[in-house]
Amino acid sequence: QVQLVQSGGGLVQAGGSLRLSCAASGVAFSLSNIGWFQQAPGKEREFVAFITWTGGRTTYADSVKGRFTVSRDNAKNTVYLQMNSLKPEDTAVYYCAASQLAYDLTYSSAYNYWGQGTQVTVSS
Repeated sequence: QVQLVQSGGGLVQAGGSLRLSCAASGVAFSLSNIGWFQQAPGKEREFVAFITWTGGRTTYADSVKGRFTVSRDNAKNTVYLQMNSLKPEDTAVYYCAASQLAYDLTYSSAYNYWGQGTQVTVSS
């Protein structure tokens, strides 16, 4: 079993940066692929990025490619989402999630453990 606790987030001006952290407990973390999703008010939860359990592969949504970077430190049981050049349309609640699947990692249904969510607000 994996438990995920998120930190980071907050209010930032457009063009600024934030880093989200997702700290995990549970023996399965180092074998888990970790995804990040965003959910804006009134919208579906959308894929942002994922990183495989080895850290050897990352994938990003087109909307964040080149601006966001996902990384992990398995020794610290933590995954990070570095968000640069933030835009007002990035405003959302961000969730990290863990999956033991090796496919469909851009879909929320692939993940069975979720963090509590953290608010990111980007002002124009």
